[in-house]
Amino acid sequence: QVDLVESGGGMVQPGGSLRLSCVASGSFFSVDTMGWYRQIPGNQRELVASITGGGRTNYTDSESGRFTISRDNTKNTVYLQMNSLKPEDTAVYYCNARIFRYPYVPSTYWGQGTQVAVSS
Repeated sequence: QVDLVESGGGMVQPGGSLRLSCVASGSFFSVDTMGWYRQIPGNQRELVASITGGGRTNYTDSESGRFTISRDNTKNTVYLQMNSLKPEDTAVYYCNARIFRYPYVPSTYWGQGTQVAVSS
């Protein structure tokens, strides 16, 4: 079994910062690309940022410069540092990971989501 557990969400004022964390735990061979998605009620889940096992990052245009994704491979953990937060960043943020439970057998996993609310 593989679990992704997120933490770090909460309520913050506009212009504030939050750091999300997601830990992959369980029995697996390796962790490939990890990423963060977000979803507003009534909308589709959308990619925020992703990072490969080698550290190559990808951001959507609206987050580039404000958000920074990073990972610690020794801890199977991915982070999302969010700065200059705006009310429109309010959403449930989900961790996503492509994990090889066995060599050559990848699967996609999702965390349970963590709420981020930006409001004055």
